[in-house]
Order: sequence, then structure tokens, then C-alpha cells
Amino acid sequence: MAATRVIAAAGGALHQGNSTTCLLFKQPFSLRRRSCCLNLNLNISRPSKRLFTCRALYIPQFQTKEEGQPETLDYRVFFVEKSGKKISPWHDVPLKLGDGVFNFIVEIPKETSAKMEVATDEPYTPIKQDTKKGKLRYYPYNINWNYGLLPQTWEDPSFANAEVEGALGDNDPVDVVEIGERQGKIGEILKVKPLAALAMIDEGELDWKIVAISLDDPRASLVNDIDDVEKHFPGTLTAIRNWFRDYKIPDGKPANKFGLGNKAANKDYALKVISETNEAWAKLIKRSIPSGELSLV
Repeated sequence: MAATRVIAAAGGALHQGNSTTCLLFKQPFSLRRRSCCLNLNLNISRPSKRLFTCRALYIPQFQTKEEGQPETLDYRVFFVEKSGKKISPWHDVPLKLGDGVFNFIVEIPKETSAKMEVATDEPYTPIKQDTKKGKLRYYPYNINWNYGLLPQTWEDPSFANAEVEGALGDNDPVDVVEIGERQGKIGEILKVKPLAALAMIDEGELDWKIVAISLDDPRASLVNDIDDVEKHFPGTLTAIRNWFRDYKIPDGKPANKFGLGNKAANKDYALKVISETNEAWAKLIKRSIPSGELSLV
């Protein structure tokens, strides 16, 4: 029997000053209502720019519903409203909570190795374990941080980023590496603040890694930018870069590369990446950009 467990709500009423208003009285942001939430007049040159999100007067609790058994090809973690209606963690969970705080969805809890990810090509984009040639995928060793995605973002595979060697987006939501001390759970929503960004280039594709920390972490108040990470989490940025650089080597593949001088960029740059990929996601769901096999439900 499928098990259901309650996770944290996406977080109260969203910040009113920097978010586009959308009055949804009985449901969270959905694709059917997206026309009221999109404003394409973005200024992405400043960190304080607007993001495509939605302020709801009523935000229900999100729950996760597991279908199938873990570590099988059929295993899925769906997001559902309290009523039981399925929603998409990628499309329907708001991105921005205001005051520089964002929703982060855990796909891979720290100190685990199963390669879990949002199924971007399946209806309601549940979390599943990635496969290759019909077999479940695992990292060769545990990942040391909570890893997952920023909802309502998308790395456009048709966009060549001139700042990162002209690399094209990897066609996925933006990844987050959360450095807090607590192990998250698959499908858990954490409120995080971005601190830095790494421009990983994986087989020629740009795969951003936003380094962030959960607001619930005891040291969250101490870190607000890249220099604070170096001070209070010494060696962590290097460890993250090296982990993602080397994790494919045991499988006989070459090391991944990094743009931006092989260094992490600061918080403002991370916010710029989030805004640009949020804008790309908005164009995707508005169908201004072909979606290919991606699910927009």
C-alpha cells in the first residue's frame, strides 16, 4: 500500500514586494492559471529583480505519496495537495518566499548514494531513481550534502551562455547543494538562502550548482555570502567542486569541468542565475520555447 507522509508547507504568504500577485483562493500555482502570474518585463541585471512566482492567499499543505518500493524501477514520490490531488514539485511549488529565501526540494538526502531526481518527462514530475540502460543509478560514493532542485527554474538547452564557454543548458531545473548539518528527506521542502554558484560543465552542458543553506541550520545566520562560507564552512566549496568534478571517474568517464575560472561565484551571481533560469522556465510553461518531451503538467 502506498504510504503518505506530510512534509512542510511551501511557506506562508509570499513576499508581496517582489513577487507578481496571483489570487488563487483554493489551490497553489498551477499551469492552468499561469497566465495571471507571468510578467516578462524582467531586469536580470540586478539581484533585486522580480521572479516569476505566485502569491497565493491560501497555500495548502503539500504531502508526499510514495508509490512502489524504494530502489525499484517503479518507485515514485508524488507531491499531492491535502485533498489528494497530485501537483508537480517542479511547476507548482513556488520558487521565492521573499527576503532572499527560496524553496528547495530535496531529491538526494546527504550521506546517501541513490541518484534520485525529478522525472521531468512524466506527468506531475514525481521524484524517481535515475536509470541507465534499464538499471538503477547510484553514485560511486555518498554525496555529503543535501541535493535537489529549485522549483520553477529551467536550464534552457537552446541558450548558449557566453559567460561559461558558450555551454548550453542541461534541460533540467537548477540544482542546489544544501550545506546544513541535518539530513533532509526525499521530497522535503527546505527554505534556503543562496550563498554561491558553481558552473559545472557536464559533457558540454551547463549544469549550475547553487550552494545554499537551510534557514533551520544553527549556523544559517552566520553565512550570507561566499566569504562567509569559507569562514564558517572552511573547505566546503572546494569539496563540493571536487566531488562533482570526480564522481564519474570511477565509471571510466572523464572528470567534469567548471567555468568561471574554476571557482565559485558569489551570492549576487547565484541570484542572477536563479532569475535567468526562472525566466526560462516561465517561457517554457508559456510555450514560448518548445518543451520537447518535458511534462508541463
